Amino acid sequence: MDLKQLTPRITVSPQITPADIAALKARGVRSIICNRPDGEGADQPTFDEIEAAAKEAGIEARYVPIKAGMVTDADVDAFGAALEELPHPLHAYCRSGTRSVTLWSFHQARTRPMPEILAAAKAAGYDMNGVARRIANGGKTPTDTGDASFDVVIVGGGAGGISVAASLHARKPGLSIAIIDPADIHYYQPGWTMVGGGIFDAATTARTMGSLIPRGVKWIKAAVAAFEPANNAVILDGCRVVKYTRLVVCPGLKLDWAAVEGLEETLGRNGVTSNYRYDLAPYTWQQVQGLNRGRALFTQPPMPIKCAGAPQKAMYLSGDAWYRRGVLKDIDIQFMNAGGVLFGVKDYVPALMEYIAKYDVTLNFFNNLTAVDGPAKTATFKVSKPDTEPTEVKVEFDMMHVCPPQTAPDFIRVSPLADAAGWVDVDQATLRHKSYDNIWSLGDVMNAPNAKTAAAARKQAPTVAENIAADIDGHSAVAQYDGYGSCPLTVERGKIVLAEFGYGGVLKPSFPTFLLDGTKPTRAAWFLKERMLPPIYWKAMLRGKEWLARPEKLEVASR
Repeated sequence: MDLKQLTPRITVSPQITPADIAALKARGVRSIICNRPDGEGADQPTFDEIEAAAKEAGIEARYVPIKAGMVTDADVDAFGAALEELPHPLHAYCRSGTRSVTLWSFHQARTRPMPEILAAAKAAGYDMNGVARRIANGGKTPTDTGDASFDVVIVGGGAGGISVAASLHARKPGLSIAIIDPADIHYYQPGWTMVGGGIFDAATTARTMGSLIPRGVKWIKAAVAAFEPANNAVILDGCRVVKYTRLVVCPGLKLDWAAVEGLEETLGRNGVTSNYRYDLAPYTWQQVQGLNRGRALFTQPPMPIKCAGAPQKAMYLSGDAWYRRGVLKDIDIQFMNAGGVLFGVKDYVPALMEYIAKYDVTLNFFNNLTAVDGPAKTATFKVSKPDTEPTEVKVEFDMMHVCPPQTAPDFIRVSPLADAAGWVDVDQATLRHKSYDNIWSLGDVMNAPNAKTAAAARKQAPTVAENIAADIDGHSAVAQYDGYGSCPLTVERGKIVLAEFGYGGVLKPSFPTFLLDGTKPTRAAWFLKERMLPPIYWKAMLRGKEWLARPEKLEVASR
């Protein structure tokens, strides 16, 4: 825990965990303010988890999240009220500490001289020069000049961001390129299904962000607060401004745990787990190993979600483990799907239905999880079948694997880049923004109607890089993305149905059928998933090596 002293009685830090509460208690801290919204990071504990640990230690906790955009006057007022009402010594935290220091600085600016505020922040390791600029500009952040400027700025250091940076750098080595991302750790998220199935160790899916940023690319370790596309500017948390000539937006999506009542309070206990969070995937395997009888629920929310097959992957691997242990006959597996089909591409459904039968799974369509009572081990679902009035059902469980509802990140949804549903609005072939010619997007955050998978980003990154390179050379778009996505459905330990498809559900196999028939469960596909895809991800995709991912030539003229 990296504690920084702002005043004798106020400290700040990056994200804390429940395990840090004892150390804060030992330092005399009497209250905590959380300035980070839940669901920002895959390995982020929720505020409810922090609050529960704090209460147990006799520490008060308050939630003052800064969700998106610039820090508002209302945010400052809420933070100021917390400072006045909570007992001191007080500790505030967010993802990096910057939001907390920014709030404190704006609050202090009402009564203290600016040099004192800047000096205190600097002594704590935070540059608040943006505070002075904002106050001098009547409370608005000027974007006519920036703190830094680059030929290409990439928002997001996930699979899409690092891959497109590497691919673009290989094409145009002389470009100044920056990746903006606040995370210290980069995760191979497709591996979490295997962690939850007891095949991978969680640690093998994580590497430091700094070790993956391509050589020659600048890493700006900060969160984005807002976009000013009219001024070619990105505003960072803390009011710093980064200017760009071209922008790539790929921050991923938001896991909206809070959309399900009671879910955050029970995650990681009471048998409630999810492979969608790094720290919970091992708990999935723990629950599978410990369950010998009872009911296991596997939920899937409304689309869109990242990797639409992931909820049932967890179900199949769990069923296989219980089958191998000889306890499957005593376990009632229920698949609670908000949608109306098992899988969106019909060619793969027959193979999957064989495993539904093998594991004796009950399919419950149009069932959307709305609430969880962890201690009572009861889940509530809204049932909305076509042409019928919605009803509500409560289902008891012994174990439940939850796939959370998912949305675009808050700072995307409120931005000029978003469509009506909140996703970045792009041309689905060229991945260029429909309104801003110098902006592109890829990965889970954009609105093209493709499956949101890492395999999709692997194909999208070279397309974006090729089209940006063409744009720099004064040409129109030359490459197109065909909607390719891949979902290796882990139907049992040792076999996978390798679903590969593009726009409209058209099959897009990477290998000849005689080598690997993706519509059937095969050991070859399992070998690909377990042994080949992780090194391809780390050593090829993230390094700009476009194995089986070369850009497809644009067939129809782009605008």
